[in-house]
Amino acid sequence: MDWKLEVVVVPVTDVDRAKSFYVDTLGFHLDADIRPAPDLRVVHMTPPGSACSVVVGPAVFSADTDPGPRARVQLVVTDIEAARTQLAERGVEVSPVQTLDPRDGGKFIFFADPDGNDWAVQEVRDRVGAPLA
Repeated sequence: MDWKLEVVVVPVTDVDRAKSFYVDTLGFHLDADIRPAPDLRVVHMTPPGSACSVVVGPAVFSADTDPGPRARVQLVVTDIEAARTQLAERGVEVSPVQTLDPRDGGKFIFFADPDGNDWAVQEVRDRVGAPLA
């Protein structure tokens, strides 16, 4: 049996602000923006080329309260420098490229969404150091 991660629910304080950040700033594809109940809005978005989506809406918390741990999510790319440039050009506060483990290419960048959910982006390479297709 395959166990596939297809959706990550990210807690937010403002669904419209989160939707704008993920779709307009990061360039995620908007899959759905629905209201399955009068007091529930679900916005479903997918990063370009990803099989896993992000959903905001079901986990809304008040800006006045601490919801506890926030989401920690990781994306993978084949060109970390290009990814960093793209995020910076879109106005995202993104870390410099960091090499965490040179044996596997372990290059990362980090950023957070407006609600403090942490995102890591890793450059994925094969064993001989070439970017994975």
